[in-house]
Amino acid sequence: MLTKGKKARTALDKFRRFVVQESKNQLKKQNKSASGKLLNSISSKLKESENSFSLEFFMEEYGYYQDRGVKGKTSTYPEIAKFGTLAKFGSGKGKKGGLTEGIKNWVKRKRFQFQDKKTKRFLSYNSTAFLITRSIWNKGLKPSLFFTKPFEKAFKQLPEKLVNAYALELEDFIKFSLSKK
Repeated sequence: MLTKGKKARTALDKFRRFVVQESKNQLKKQNKSASGKLLNSISSKLKESENSFSLEFFMEEYGYYQDRGVKGKTSTYPEIAKFGTLAKFGSGKGKKGGLTEGIKNWVKRKRFQFQDKKTKRFLSYNSTAFLITRSIWNKGLKPSLFFTKPFEKAFKQLPEKLVNAYALELEDFIKFSLSKK
């Protein structure tokens, strides 16, 4: 069986490197790397014990929301139902004003301002951030799946013996990890 040894370690190491690299590529491709903080935070760690392996992926917390999307207050994207998310605006679990502050920083960094239709004057960064925040609050955040798709693709390429040996533990671990969000 493939649960011990060099072949399992090599397959898992290849798996984790592919997921990390492809996730970073997807962030760049989708133009979701404004500050580079999320991009630079994506990493993984493979630990080997006498009778088992431990594989972990790491990224900034908001990477989960970018990947899986967020349900809006009044409507949502169909992709959220398909891939699932545990995040919802208005749940009261997040930091008060965290979305507004993050959007405000993004608007300033990108030097992005809406223009008033009547006066043709540019709105302030605060006003622009408020309008974007209100839209996201109502509509939600569309899933980018920058991590999910590479993970699923790489998982399909793992050797069958390795998948069979660890599939149940991996499935339980993913459910447990997602339930902690």
